[in-house]
Amino acid sequence: MLSEQAVQKLEQTARELRVDILKMLHQSQSGHTGGSLSAIDIMTVLFFQQMKHDASRPDWAERDRFVLSKGHAAPALYACLARAGYFPKEDLATLRQLGSHLQGHPDMRKTPGVEVCTGSLGQGLSQAVGLAMANKVAGRDTRVYALLGDGELQEGQIWEATMSAAHYGLSNLCIVVDCNGLQIDGFTEDVMNVGPVAAKFAAFNMHVIEADGHDVASLGQAFAAAEVSDRPTVIVAKTVKGKGVSIFENKAKYHGVAPSDEELQVALQVLGA
Repeated sequence: MLSEQAVQKLEQTARELRVDILKMLHQSQSGHTGGSLSAIDIMTVLFFQQMKHDASRPDWAERDRFVLSKGHAAPALYACLARAGYFPKEDLATLRQLGSHLQGHPDMRKTPGVEVCTGSLGQGLSQAVGLAMANKVAGRDTRVYALLGDGELQEGQIWEATMSAAHYGLSNLCIVVDCNGLQIDGFTEDVMNVGPVAAKFAAFNMHVIEADGHDVASLGQAFAAAEVSDRPTVIVAKTVKGKGVSIFENKAKYHGVAPSDEELQVALQVLGA
């Protein structure tokens, strides 16, 4: 269980990362606001509490791996990598610019700390399964974390990869589903209902945990429970798209829209920046 001090530090870190995300999106006037903000609490706990990694050695064989399957939330990943020291924070201002190493979706060939190229929804989990299998065969004491969106569960490849993870007993794999209930065209239950999410993963013999995706203490407990499971784990994290700034919250419009000048000022005030 996380200490109260650890919880407060993670919550403060998440607030600061939200500021970084919104500033880089505003600078580029391109990118995904809603899904970056819904995922940042999950990624904060992973990068600054849970995962074993070292920015000075991005190719360290014993590191844990993170796969951002919902690759359009790249601003959240870049904010975490910069804060962890993989590259200078000033680089965030180059998001989506020509020549920048910060592409619209993660690119392992350009950005230190990015494990695999992602963006085509449904494919990241297959890559995570491959990484987990390879590490298990190699006898490495490492874990693989894959972050998916709930709209992404509409892709059939997700369920093929889940079936493989369960079949091969990949206890070193932890999937987190960012369940914000929205995708670019509206509510997931209207576009193509993916529920009941937890029951579907359980039917594949996965170890399933349900958590509040914005409660860092709840997430810490979930990751700790996943570590001791003898099966691959799925954390179904209930989140709010655009979480942290009410003008962005629970609105499909902000799936792929960057903040305007006025919206950024409101957001910075809300976040105390």
